[in-house]
Amino acid sequence: MRAIDLHTHSTYSDGTFSVEELIDRAHEKGLAAIALTDHDTVDGVDEAIEYAASKYPDLEVIPGVELSTEGEGREVHIVGLYIDNHDKEFVSGLKDFIDSRTVRNKKMCKKLTEEAGIPISYEELTKEFPDTVITRAHYAKFMVDRGYVNSRAEVFDRYIGDHCPYYVGREKITPEDAIRSILKAKGVPVFAHPILCRFGDDRLDAFVGKLKEAGLVGIEAIYSTYELRDERQIKELAKKYDLLISGGSDFHGANKPDIDLGTGCGKLFVPEDLLIPIKAARG
Repeated sequence: MRAIDLHTHSTYSDGTFSVEELIDRAHEKGLAAIALTDHDTVDGVDEAIEYAASKYPDLEVIPGVELSTEGEGREVHIVGLYIDNHDKEFVSGLKDFIDSRTVRNKKMCKKLTEEAGIPISYEELTKEFPDTVITRAHYAKFMVDRGYVNSRAEVFDRYIGDHCPYYVGREKITPEDAIRSILKAKGVPVFAHPILCRFGDDRLDAFVGKLKEAGLVGIEAIYSTYELRDERQIKELAKKYDLLISGGSDFHGANKPDIDLGTGCGKLFVPEDLLIPIKAARG
């Protein structure tokens, strides 16, 4: 049984591997399939599919996306697998979503410059990271590279972590909106790394039930940082709410150096037979 990885990122969002490097690594790791799930963009999907088809015909590339949403006061990520990345309505919605990131990023640059004394402009960021959805990981690299801070951790702990003084939120869609959007694009919506939401057992149970009512199809039960008890808990929720099991590394390259493609922190294994029901659930 070969492994698959249904949660990965490239330089089109906040990963450090180009699409070609990501596909090359997937081949090196012997993966049967990889889903490209960049944050709020599908710009790299066609490139990934075409590159893999030309070099590694035994490697399936799954068109995907990861949408950042807000539910019950927490950041909730919804992954879409097997989406139609050419669906005009879906792509237009992503553009609106990216535009809201731009507004947020300009405000955050201003706060860092004027209030924290860290000179950083949105123009500098986009020049440093062209053709990319700018995330806080890019701020961290920028600030470390220029010696404004000592580490990536310091950036998130002191400056732009969720509750830090220079963080600026942005208008977010709800998880239910993301699920409906993915379904309209003929994709399979998956609740990504639910343990990381830190809801607590009962609250998480109720929240998963709520998402199921909105059309949720799958849940990420196998993930790089899960303990055995976490995986067991999510698999029980999957069974309770009749959800498909998905899994992935959440690979970001150097931005998450302890997580490797396919194997996560070393013990991750997502079996390829999980793809059978996921493929059957496509719209």
